[in-house]
Amino acid sequence: MYPPKFDYYRANSIDEAFALMGQLGDAKLLAGGHSLIPALKLRLAAPSALIDIGRIGELKGISRNGSTATIGALTTHATVAAASDLPAALTEAAGWIGDPQVRNRGTVGGNIAHADPASDLPTVLTALGATMNMRGLNGARSVSADDFFIDLFMTALGEDEILTSVDVPVDGAGTAYAKLFNPASRYAIVGVAAKVSVSGGQCTSARVALGGLTPSAVRAPSVEAALVGKALTADNIAAAAAQVGGDLDDVMGDIHASEEYRRAMAPIYVQRAVSKAAERAG
Repeated sequence: MYPPKFDYYRANSIDEAFALMGQLGDAKLLAGGHSLIPALKLRLAAPSALIDIGRIGELKGISRNGSTATIGALTTHATVAAASDLPAALTEAAGWIGDPQVRNRGTVGGNIAHADPASDLPTVLTALGATMNMRGLNGARSVSADDFFIDLFMTALGEDEILTSVDVPVDGAGTAYAKLFNPASRYAIVGVAAKVSVSGGQCTSARVALGGLTPSAVRAPSVEAALVGKALTADNIAAAAAQVGGDLDDVMGDIHASEEYRRAMAPIYVQRAVSKAAERAG
């Protein structure tokens, strides 16, 4: 299907993008285009104009400041997948997105702002405790991943805001991502990210998030509580993973997998993600 007609503008800076946004009303921002273009073709979006921000250099790249890595919103999935100083869960997830063409054109910011429930990065960034940095007409602000992903295709990003970067803690914790994926699209049917810290043979902190089966990425507090204070043995991890059902209030079913199947797979993939994260935590 062909997209509706629209005017095209290219912004060479964030300030220029804001000026165009103010002038054009219902314009949409275009980065890699792997979320927006399909939506246009399906007539799920029909903006009068597109503002191409894909060449704004200040929104690209990965930098490190102490124990925090900052990923520019226009950084591609391929760049994240190839990075050597990011948490393993993040590089794993980025490397499993789509195919090489998608990974080389799709951007971190576009993926996050679109907030597809079957996407990988929202789940991983929630587990890692990442922070989303935004800039709008009224200034800049930051929102934690826990509060950024609100519902199906809904985030805390305002209509007059641009997602500029993501701050990711790099604190030595063990992290991992486990994914049951659709073999055609490679979207997550169930995706689980885990982050654990270990000291003295016991788990001192844990963050576990799930996606693919819920309208937005969700934490699993029952699993986290069952892990903390315990040795991360196979039996303890399995017992904690079995608690995940109580954390899943709204599980989706569709032509790819039923609600019942997704619920059955959730503890299995929680167990896999936590086990790998525990192994990496040493």
